[in-house]
Amino acid sequence: MLGKRFNRMALGSVAGVMLMAAAACGGDSGGTTASEAPSSAGASSEAKGALKVGLAFDVGGRGDKSFNDAAYAGLEKAKTDLGAEIKELSPAGDGSNRGDLLRQLADAGYNPIIGVGFAYGEDIKKAAEEYPDIQFAVVDSASNATNVTGLLFAEEQGSYLAGVAAALKSKEGHVGFVGGVENDLIKKFQAGFQAGVKSVKADAKIDVTYLSPDGDFSGFKAPDKGKIAAEKMYQDGADIIYHASGDSGLGVFQAAAAAGKKAIGVDSDQRQTVKEADLQKVIMTSMLKRVDVGVFEFIKAIQGGAKGGTDTVYDLKVDGVGLATTGGDIDDIKDKLDAAKQDIVDGKITVPAKP
Repeated sequence: MLGKRFNRMALGSVAGVMLMAAAACGGDSGGTTASEAPSSAGASSEAKGALKVGLAFDVGGRGDKSFNDAAYAGLEKAKTDLGAEIKELSPAGDGSNRGDLLRQLADAGYNPIIGVGFAYGEDIKKAAEEYPDIQFAVVDSASNATNVTGLLFAEEQGSYLAGVAAALKSKEGHVGFVGGVENDLIKKFQAGFQAGVKSVKADAKIDVTYLSPDGDFSGFKAPDKGKIAAEKMYQDGADIIYHASGDSGLGVFQAAAAAGKKAIGVDSDQRQTVKEADLQKVIMTSMLKRVDVGVFEFIKAIQGGAKGGTDTVYDLKVDGVGLATTGGDIDDIKDKLDAAKQDIVDGKITVPAKP
């Protein structure tokens, strides 16, 4: 079984060296820890050469500078560090062929196979039943079969820190949140952000906009809609906007640059992944969601002989989420952010997962 808690180990990331482990936030959730998983250190070069890893992206695909690209970074690390043969596929715009992508990878001999995004949940379950000898993982969805590993993240905890940073940096006491799709997962980002803001400024104004309703994933790949939503918030007085909207976040950054305001990125260190210099400057920080680490650690464990059937949760306790410091915009509030993080880790603060 994939172990309940990852052994602490040095891993390079956009925010620097990190210590990884996995512990379920808020009690025992059946999560696993790699301390119990077979080590892949002794894998032969022949076994490494035979490792074929398939990954199916979420809507938006590779190049979103956020969620999907973070997953790809983990896949690429498996190629470099583990000698894996890798293949990635992107779904149709409406995501209707997710199941077909999984079967395509399975039929081509890829094992393990990773579905990026909660929307793969049911398709992964069906594929796992059809291909019982293949190990699957799904990002943002719980395990639902003995050969499926759920890679979960405490987005609300990282978003709480983003809210603390926004409240401390806002001159107007007025901030905003732009969500891609109005579903339970993205509401975790909203809930944590709002709680963090209110912990600093109880009377702060927080605008909230979603780009598409639950079930309509177009909100993750609509920079034009992200820009329009952010423009209105800035015009209404917000001076910092946090987005959890995938590729649509580019529009939020564009609106921030035009308004001379600030924004907070998500998933990856977007000050590094966004290429335009004028947009980089407006990204005050990003809420890091270590999808790259989750993907890589899963692949490494499977190469070492581990099996699925459980969940692994990445939270603040193991730096599974956090804030990027590129650009130095939040260096002056580091002590307050560190204190808030420690309070969450120590259980003094329980971050809500629902608004």
